[in-house]
Amino acid sequence: MDAVGKMTEKNADEDEMLKWAKGYATKQGWTLNTDEKQLSTVIRGLVRNKKKFGRLYCPCRLRSGDEEKDLAIECPCMYHKDEISQDGHCHCNLYFKTG
Repeated sequence: MDAVGKMTEKNADEDEMLKWAKGYATKQGWTLNTDEKQLSTVIRGLVRNKKKFGRLYCPCRLRSGDEEKDLAIECPCMYHKDEISQDGHCHCNLYFKTG
């Protein structure tokens, strides 16, 4: 595959991840980060982790390497609802409370 083919595949993966994140946010009554640069960074990190580890590990948290423990940081991580409730957004600044 040439560089253009890789770029297209990368963009398609990121578009699919963004669509998934938007769907989850909508279901919860939240919004995604409106800062396109930050949003793109988190989406790229999720795509990278999915490809590298086979799971949507939060790109903003450190993996322990213990698959059982690391399930806690699989997006949406076990902390996100409390963080959004308390801080108005999750640790990664991916999901934001509406209003």
